[in-house]
Amino acid sequence: MCGLVGVVAHKNVGLCLYDTLTVLQHRGQDAAGIMTCDNGKLNLRKDNGLVKDVFRTRHMRRLTGQMGIGHVRYPTAGSSSPALAQPFYVNTPYGLSLAHNGNLTNARELTRSLYSADHRHINTDSDSEVLLNIFAHELQSQDRMEPNADDVFTAVTGVHKRCRGGYTAIVMIAGYGIVGFRDRNGIRPLVYGYRNSELGREYMIASESVALNAQGFTIERDVAPGEAVFVDVQGNLHTRVCTEPGEHTPCIFEHVYFARPDSLMDSISVYKARLRMGQRLADKVQRLRPQHDIDVIIPIPDTSRTSALEMANHLGIKYREGFVKNRYIGRTFIMPGQSQRRKSVRQKLNAIDLEFKGKNVLLVDDSIVRGTTSKQIIQMAREAGANKVYFASAAPPVRFPNVYGIDMPVASELIAAGKSNQEVEALIGADWLVYQDLKDLISAAHEGNTSITRFECSVFDGNYITGDVDEMYLKRLELVRNDAAKSARKKNGNSKRQSNLVVDLQSDG
Repeated sequence: MCGLVGVVAHKNVGLCLYDTLTVLQHRGQDAAGIMTCDNGKLNLRKDNGLVKDVFRTRHMRRLTGQMGIGHVRYPTAGSSSPALAQPFYVNTPYGLSLAHNGNLTNARELTRSLYSADHRHINTDSDSEVLLNIFAHELQSQDRMEPNADDVFTAVTGVHKRCRGGYTAIVMIAGYGIVGFRDRNGIRPLVYGYRNSELGREYMIASESVALNAQGFTIERDVAPGEAVFVDVQGNLHTRVCTEPGEHTPCIFEHVYFARPDSLMDSISVYKARLRMGQRLADKVQRLRPQHDIDVIIPIPDTSRTSALEMANHLGIKYREGFVKNRYIGRTFIMPGQSQRRKSVRQKLNAIDLEFKGKNVLLVDDSIVRGTTSKQIIQMAREAGANKVYFASAAPPVRFPNVYGIDMPVASELIAAGKSNQEVEALIGADWLVYQDLKDLISAAHEGNTSITRFECSVFDGNYITGDVDEMYLKRLELVRNDAAKSARKKNGNSKRQSNLVVDLQSDG
């Protein structure tokens, strides 16, 4: 999962992009990058690390220009080499840079065709580089000295014809403008809006609406499935649906975990969706255990707070903050490797003993993925003196890997894969485990926008909506995504790291 932003304005956009990336930091903590265009001259800074660490004053002074794009990344099947930080760049045609969120399920075939048919070289194992070169080839095929909006939209149409999976991208065409586009099923999110300045209208395209809110942009709407939004350097907006849209099926895990609660996704309030998740989970608790003995409901910060609070209100049980969070530790779901995740949980959370001692506690989390975090937190609650520790997940059991841009582990590393709820309960050490029903999760999101009748729920039901994911694909995925493979890549990358992989087109001096 990654965060994207693109801005076309009437003054330097560097600081606006930086501030926006800090708002989108929750979507990726592995790397960050910004590229700006100043009268056709490109300025780039990118590296591994958090936004605040990648960009220093000397970098920001050089990120001049009235349009630019930014990216925050966490790796999926690829490695964490600094060379994979985005935006990516190719010089032909015109000078193109790309920021990408998602995953191309046919990246292997595309890489072969780029070499054999398009005569383009791919230098990394990133499907983002593949997507950029596909777009570059399609735009170059228009054979124009100066591209116009029609040429850009025709190139996007070519991208959709060749690419499969779940993806959004923002591409900057040096000297001409910025285009953002979304896959034909609308799996990954993208939104755009405007603000008025004394010099005219300015536009932003981003992964989440909160990015626009933070910079004073008015949200126009979500980019539709298969649609492209092009803003030229004069600040003119052009939009077109560039492919026959599929069924609109946004990723429901955005509402469960990834998105900020103050965002709107396809006109659905993430905050209200999580409130409804809490209501429905409370109804299930009441249904299964009408004579429950729960004394207190405690969320596992931060994502589950909204659902946990609504559960407590619905059940008439005390809500308490029983864990103090160290905010300088990254999101454990994103941490590579089991050993690092185990270590980070104890660094990240500390229990307040008086909220646990002698009580029957219901812990609420947004989901259970590997189970590593859940098991340790339950143990922490017992060590703090809890009498009984119950556990509630606002999402159903995660039993299948994600192939559309979320680094959901392979099936062998998912605690619920091939197991009953009772078996998971025993493995994490809970006195009772209750999962959200999938139909209730879907209902919680659907209620926010009744025009969306289906969501991408493959991690829960194994139904991959693009229709091109088979057992062989999942086996290949397991080979590159399992923790052992990631550790090997990280070790190999560290031993071969070269200083010239950290790209800064203007030397730090």
